[in-house]
Amino acid sequence: MLFNSFDFLVFFLFVVGTYFALPHRFRWFLLLVASYFFYGYWEPGYLLIILFSTIIDFFLGRAIHFSTVKSRKRIFLYLSLLSNLSILFFFKYFNFFLENVTPIVHAVNPDYKFKMLEILLPVGISFYTFQTLSYSIDIYNGKIKQPEKKFGVFALFVSFFPQLVAGPIERASNLLPQFHKQVRFDFNRIQSGITLMLWGLFKKIVIADRLALIVNEIYNNPTEYHGYTLVIGTLFFAVQIYCDFSGYSDIAIGIARVLGFDFMKNFRTPYFSKSIGEFWNRWHISLSTWFRDYLYIPLGGNRVIKWRWYYNLFITFLISGLWHGAEWTFVIWGAFHGALLILETLVKFEKKTHLIRILLNFKTFFLVCVGWVFFRANSLEDASYIFRELFNFNNYSLDQLSFYVIPVAKNTVFSVDFFLAYLGILILMILEYLFIEKYKFFKLPYVLRTTMYVSVIVLILVIGAFGKNEFIYFQF
Repeated sequence: MLFNSFDFLVFFLFVVGTYFALPHRFRWFLLLVASYFFYGYWEPGYLLIILFSTIIDFFLGRAIHFSTVKSRKRIFLYLSLLSNLSILFFFKYFNFFLENVTPIVHAVNPDYKFKMLEILLPVGISFYTFQTLSYSIDIYNGKIKQPEKKFGVFALFVSFFPQLVAGPIERASNLLPQFHKQVRFDFNRIQSGITLMLWGLFKKIVIADRLALIVNEIYNNPTEYHGYTLVIGTLFFAVQIYCDFSGYSDIAIGIARVLGFDFMKNFRTPYFSKSIGEFWNRWHISLSTWFRDYLYIPLGGNRVIKWRWYYNLFITFLISGLWHGAEWTFVIWGAFHGALLILETLVKFEKKTHLIRILLNFKTFFLVCVGWVFFRANSLEDASYIFRELFNFNNYSLDQLSFYVIPVAKNTVFSVDFFLAYLGILILMILEYLFIEKYKFFKLPYVLRTTMYVSVIVLILVIGAFGKNEFIYFQF
């Protein structure tokens, strides 16, 4: 069930209405049933996988807590890690592993053939796997003083529908206690949540899905394009993935806020960053902090000698890249960001004037866009072609550029799409600065806020690119 669908609207209204009509003691059960229905709506078989992960970590979490022997605690933790990562490996990486092992096996036995499995990747498996892993690790490290006593409440923590399939990846210490707190109907909180949901839908339907029409055409057929077309396709993808993923996060956080729950912030205008390090403090914050706390710091973080520190940075982002997908393009994307972070530790600007800060901002955005080529390309061959063409300056012409400056006047297939894309991006830049960066929206007069609500709804209905367009991060 997609957030940007009529089915979800009906589902959401029913859940919210029933939730506030029920006494507090029954609400967790409603949310659990609703979450399982929401997840099983894609494929009922998915429920068996998430239920297995839930059972494993609920009982292993208690075993870790109540064990008095350190070595036994460690065994239970390893069982949790092994069971969760094995599930993730089988569904997400098994065929990738076979593809890369096949050449080695053929060198020994040319006649041997691996049979690839017909595996359907469960939606959101990377997200809820990391969420349950953090629960077990936090119990082991003593960050959670008491494991959850009720299996149903823990199952809700794993499957809570607003953030189940694409985050934010919540920590048990933040989310679990909220299921036990009584929530009262609060109009201001509900208004705030719905506002955030509308903003997320605007970013997804009006901007991301509109840009996807152009980006998909260019990146799915890269050899047919060159010069400014590839530049525009890459820039549009940078905006598309931001609006798509941050739009999902806004909707998820908004839904939770309506129901009385507080999720962590997942994006903080990342393209305003002046370094790659700052970018990762602003982009997909729940994942970057997860890797920081559960991989980078356990490896030693920056509390080690320099070469080891560089290794810790690089391996963390290498694995982060692999987390995003079982493709070498994602691995290279992660390695690229790891290498950039290492370079940033070697080259620093001591005096940051206003001009230098602007240049650093452009530099960071440029490097992030370079990385997006690997992230979006369908294969290494496509990525290689795109890079060759991007830096082949003989392919650039003023006539080609004029199409992107005044697309409607050119009257081509993409004319309207380009015009609406520019309009959406312009609105995004204005509202993002007003609504997100400066937090002034709720200080505006009521009439102006209402006008903006209506305007956003009209824009969604009139120029939104409707269809069954899944969110990009569903595939991870």
